[in-house]
Amino acid sequence: MSKPHYSKMGEMPVGRLLVSMSVPIMISMLVQALYNVVDSIFVAQLSEDALTAVSLAFPVQNLMIGFSVGTGVGMASLLSRSLGARDMDEVRFAAQNGIFLQLLSWAAFLLFGLFFSGAFLRAQQAGEAITRMGEQYLFIVTVFSPGLFIAVCYERLLQSTGRTTLSMVAQLCGAVTNIVLDPLFIFGLGPVPAMGVRGAAIATVLGQMVGAGVGIYLNHRCNPELPVSMRAFRPRGRTIGRIYAVGLPSIVMQSIGSVMVFFLNKILIAFSGTAVAVLGVYFKLQSFVFMPVFGLNNGLVPIIAYNYGAKNRARLIHAALLGLSSGFCISLLGFALFQLAPQWLLGLFDASADMLALGVPALRIISLSFLLAGLSIVASSVFQALGNGVYSLVISALRQLCVLLPCALLFARLYGVSRVWFAFPVAEAFALLLCAAFLTHVWRTKIRCL
Repeated sequence: MSKPHYSKMGEMPVGRLLVSMSVPIMISMLVQALYNVVDSIFVAQLSEDALTAVSLAFPVQNLMIGFSVGTGVGMASLLSRSLGARDMDEVRFAAQNGIFLQLLSWAAFLLFGLFFSGAFLRAQQAGEAITRMGEQYLFIVTVFSPGLFIAVCYERLLQSTGRTTLSMVAQLCGAVTNIVLDPLFIFGLGPVPAMGVRGAAIATVLGQMVGAGVGIYLNHRCNPELPVSMRAFRPRGRTIGRIYAVGLPSIVMQSIGSVMVFFLNKILIAFSGTAVAVLGVYFKLQSFVFMPVFGLNNGLVPIIAYNYGAKNRARLIHAALLGLSSGFCISLLGFALFQLAPQWLLGLFDASADMLALGVPALRIISLSFLLAGLSIVASSVFQALGNGVYSLVISALRQLCVLLPCALLFARLYGVSRVWFAFPVAEAFALLLCAAFLTHVWRTKIRCL
């Protein structure tokens, strides 16, 4: 009888395993980042107001991604630990309840889009034209978003058994669909009318639906260790609790990020819409740095979780150290790019002279935080894999709400918009110190005694 595919997580050399698990996800997430950036590049060609409108909608999109990915991370962590412990009943319960929770998340954002999208945009006081475009965009990407939640769920099912290449294929299909449809729907061609920011939103949700369809197909055809069936399904409180023990901190972290961006936008809009556009461009561009790190995390979490379940301390430590060093190297490359070519990066978004004057120093200042952030992000994945996702939550909450936002407000009042950006490296320095303290505690209480 052949070994199950997931057994490689306890046997394959750790370096080769991490590459095989992470690189396909990193590639797919880079493509994901690319189509997010392409989306904004095309919107920027409409006007700077259109780019600002999409930037103001970003916190809600970020929150949607947080719910989908956080639930997926919790489900994948439980699946990998259960596979390592050979508990196949819990594997089945985890998959079923994970799908159920993703659909509940979509239902919540459906209601938000129907009843609160306009109020959210008006609360940021950006002006009538910007608010109207932002509301058009936000309504579509929330109400018609089931593809996002389903796609993330089925990608995590593939990743849990080590089939990261297939997960990459599903995500690539959705991303390519979005990239192809963006210019068609935004500017129009032939019988397709020009729809502006509304067209960008339609292209986004159609890409998500294609990714979801491909993910479902690949799971049913190529993932025999996880025969997902919802027949006779009933929500199982114990399994949901175990999923959210890891996933809820990740969701709250992303929610905190959305709150942070919302209030940063309010701080910046007091200076100009250009400042908000610069922040929006930064968040699009930084995804090229952090998406590969998150891809590394997605490959690392099941490796650490599996070997923790199998009580293999040596492989767990090797994987964690390799992940930390790799995360730092990726963020170092991002730092170099932002320092050496900020004008070129902003030029991709048809930046005006005012936007260049504000954005070039902003990107250079913010990128100082990259040197620290890569380590903190990978450390958070270690906490999640070991079932201590609450540590990641504490770090994220303190970094963004108790350090970054107060510093941004203080710097804005004392020195103006040109110094707001220093809040980012200050917050990352604090987060790294806290990560070091939590890693020391995890070593003493969970890893050393394996």
